[in-house]
Amino acid sequence: MDKQEALEEEQYRKMAQTPVPRLIISLSIPTIISMLVTNIYNTADTYFVSRLGTSAAGAVGIVFALMAFYQAVGFTCGHGSGSFVSRLYGEKEPEKAFSYGNSAFLMSLVLGAVISVVCFCFLNPLLMFLGSTETILPYARQYAFWILLAGPLLSASCTLNNLLRYEGRAFYAMIGLTVGGIMNMAGDPIFMFVFKMGVSGAGLSTALSQLVSFLILLSMFFTDRTVMKFRPAYVSRTRSIYTDVLKIGSPSLARQGLSALSTILLNRAAKPYGDPAIAAMSIVGRLAFFIAAVGIGMGQGLQPVASFNFGAGKYSRVKEGTYFTTAAGTLAMSVFAILVLIFTEPIITWFRDDPEVIAIGTVALRYQCLSSFFMPASFCANMLFQSVGRAREAFTMACMRTGIFYIPLILLLPRALGITGIEITQPIADLLTAAVSIFLALRFMRSLPEDRTEA
Repeated sequence: MDKQEALEEEQYRKMAQTPVPRLIISLSIPTIISMLVTNIYNTADTYFVSRLGTSAAGAVGIVFALMAFYQAVGFTCGHGSGSFVSRLYGEKEPEKAFSYGNSAFLMSLVLGAVISVVCFCFLNPLLMFLGSTETILPYARQYAFWILLAGPLLSASCTLNNLLRYEGRAFYAMIGLTVGGIMNMAGDPIFMFVFKMGVSGAGLSTALSQLVSFLILLSMFFTDRTVMKFRPAYVSRTRSIYTDVLKIGSPSLARQGLSALSTILLNRAAKPYGDPAIAAMSIVGRLAFFIAAVGIGMGQGLQPVASFNFGAGKYSRVKEGTYFTTAAGTLAMSVFAILVLIFTEPIITWFRDDPEVIAIGTVALRYQCLSSFFMPASFCANMLFQSVGRAREAFTMACMRTGIFYIPLILLLPRALGITGIEITQPIADLLTAAVSIFLALRFMRSLPEDRTEA
């Protein structure tokens, strides 16, 4: 048995025979750490930039919507190809898996570059459309310049990260993301205050951290650490592989795209209340994602387990993994939410000592914490459907939290309730999404057949 065959055999034993709770925890912990570190370094940008004033703090929230475009491309290619890769490993067809992985990586780079070119051509009107005010615009332009330069690498890194996770190599994915995150946290104060670059320094620090993460993640595939190999010969010349990736990745595109749209609508809804409202909701958004990272990380730990065992015909492990992940994610995320509920006002104050920002942010974050108890169920259900190739259900669920439910609410509630309507929109959308997700997931679990007997 050569080294490649040994890797494939070790991969099969790990994903198909390791006790499900232990396997999911081993895959979830590195993913949760990666997400927390990533969110910490995003939050570090918000913290350090907020030292420059309320308008500067608002600029980070505006440009965050631009970053969501790149993440949408990366997650679409990564989840779309990863679902196929893991299922093909379960079916013991690694050559087909290599073609999906290589093709998706190239596609993410190309699409990320297209986004950068378009955004550079229309930067000012685009930032105003995203919710910038005239006072925020100069800061947003400085920050956006570096984000757009590094954008294609961010897209590709998201794809590489998901390919590693779907192969069960979450630890390697964690290394790439955490090293870049730590670099960004260290670089922010250096570039901003030592080199006196201001907001532009925060953007440069973020861009450099994304470059480092990309290089580390890419290097994993050129060693003997992964089953997946990157070679030009594996890049597909047939349209079907790219359409397959986009079809299964479409829920991620919808989720990230609608997240960007919801951020735009949120900024525009907050705009009449001035820069403090935009800054407050930007801070709350980062903190809410920090809480959600625990539930999302648990759900992402389920993804390779569900897709691999679905491909291998071990449906009982798919069911066990889904039930365990939902319960564990709910418990873990609830602990985080309770801690934030206890210290809500000091947390907001730590970011921006502005009475208006504190007043708006404290209320919004408390509402968001209350809805967090129900979110893991929707995260797990959505990721389950995408992992097993049920694109229609996954797409519908991906559209609910930041689209089907959120968009009508953010258009209606602020008009009826003012700033309170802005503060409660996302929590209400989260509750409605969880209710529908639980119903669809339970129906799917009941439809799964008995385990397929191995030849």
